[in-house]
Amino acid sequence: MTSLFRIHPQPAFNFDGLVIDNFAGGGGASTGIELGLGRPVDIAINHDPEAVAMHDINHPHTRHHCESVWDIDPRAIVQGRPVDLCWFSPDCKHFSKAKGGTPVSKKIRGLAWVAIRYAATVRPRVIMLENVEEFVTWGPITSDGRPCPRNKGRTFASFTNALRRLGYQVDWRELRACDYGAPTIRKRLFLTSRRDGLPLVWPQPTHGDPNSDAVKRKLLKPWRTAAEIIDWSIPCPSIFGRQRPLAENTLRRIARGLQRYVLDARHPFIAPAHSAGVLNPHGTPPDQLVVAAFLAKHYGGNYNGPGVSLAEPLPTVTTVDHNALVTSHLIKLRGTCRDGQPVTEPLHTISAQGNHLGEVRAFLLKYYGTGDGQPLDEPLHTVTTKDRMALVMIKGEPYQIVDIGMRMLEPHELYAAQGFPADYIHTHTAGGKRLSKAAQVRMCGNSVCPPVAAALVRANLVEQQQIEEAA
Repeated sequence: MTSLFRIHPQPAFNFDGLVIDNFAGGGGASTGIELGLGRPVDIAINHDPEAVAMHDINHPHTRHHCESVWDIDPRAIVQGRPVDLCWFSPDCKHFSKAKGGTPVSKKIRGLAWVAIRYAATVRPRVIMLENVEEFVTWGPITSDGRPCPRNKGRTFASFTNALRRLGYQVDWRELRACDYGAPTIRKRLFLTSRRDGLPLVWPQPTHGDPNSDAVKRKLLKPWRTAAEIIDWSIPCPSIFGRQRPLAENTLRRIARGLQRYVLDARHPFIAPAHSAGVLNPHGTPPDQLVVAAFLAKHYGGNYNGPGVSLAEPLPTVTTVDHNALVTSHLIKLRGTCRDGQPVTEPLHTISAQGNHLGEVRAFLLKYYGTGDGQPLDEPLHTVTTKDRMALVMIKGEPYQIVDIGMRMLEPHELYAAQGFPADYIHTHTAGGKRLSKAAQVRMCGNSVCPPVAAALVRANLVEQQQIEEAA
């Protein structure tokens, strides 16, 4: 395979020093670094064989070490050569708020100290570190394995002071991937340090809120949206009549999302016409069928909202993906439905057979009303015609919901949301071994968004070198 830096060339400069990616994973940071520098990463280190195998097939010019970062002697791998950049993305799970009140691992929380080892031994010109925002609260843990609330940030302060004592300037900032061209809102903390006397630079955003003055004045591009990464050729099966019914909480979230992003939306997102993956309920003529869509959270976690519009950037991709595409299939009403149902009557049974009657009616009617629904083993709650609960107006035309589909996003959609190049290989290794979907999603969720890494590296290495050479 041709390496990515040749597929996506950038102006290359003659860096004498090495570029090292610690905790390299499947290659998000390395991809961004290569896009920023226009040349491959020299050394990548990770303990996970699957991650190294994915990195290897996409970065064939990189020397790979499949072992713990603590088992690596920095002086042995650099062999006397200077180091221009060391990137560190230590495991963030034991800092993340998603961990909740679960005990944390002191060993995993201490992985970032390896950066001090490199700073003290091979003295990289620039050190960059990426982690969750809560990394700044890094402190000691109590005997019960939980962070000590009275010492929040104490260890983080020791870490940054250690860098300063070794001659590094240090600064950190939270950056959002959507501001740099990735269609996801993923926000992470980035710490940058350097010892060459040049100033630390934070790249200026290239994208912004479509409603902002900067975008309207064309100073920034509008944020890329979740709709861009959806593969509409993939079928989105109906939520009704499934062999394994969806959980009640999942149905509630779907219902709230439909209420907000379809029924109550002034401009619901409409999928591209004649999408191959869109089901066509009841053989409805294409000119009468439209599909409104949004993204729902399949699992709750710390998030229990109704989802997001496809006109917004994708929520953060996690190691076990929670983002589900929900499609509501709408048929245009012309006086009465083609099935013979007057608009003023309660919605008839949809895609239901036998004892599925209660389930479909409870969801489509009551869940679209003002309440959160009802137990499916109770008689159907009263349905009135006043609420017109299953109708939506699109450009003045009335539509009725005739089916609802849901599917989890596929790995290639998630990698696109993170900002990986379209040709990035995540399905198999160089030896031809297939990677499971779970492994692909895990490595995507753990990855650095390449556009952010590219912007940081470009600002602090390429552009700074241009300034230095011009002077």
